[in-house]
Amino acid sequence: MTQVVTLSAPNAQDCVALAEIELCGELMIAAADAIEDRLSPDRIDEVLKVGADGAEAVPTIPRQSRHRG
Repeated sequence: MTQVVTLSAPNAQDCVALAEIELCGELMIAAADAIEDRLSPDRIDEVLKVGADGAEAVPTIPRQSRHRG
């Protein structure tokens, strides 16, 4: 007998995980294109569209605290 696997609709955790993966990809692309060794906090905000004003609603990601101990 053949077992059939059905895929259910993605749940909220799946959607969040996919969004995080997409944001990480955007950061990796920006880092690869950067001339400097590290992306500045302002450049990271720009890539992640933090605080962007536009017609499309963009979720904001809180900035990580500077350097931890």
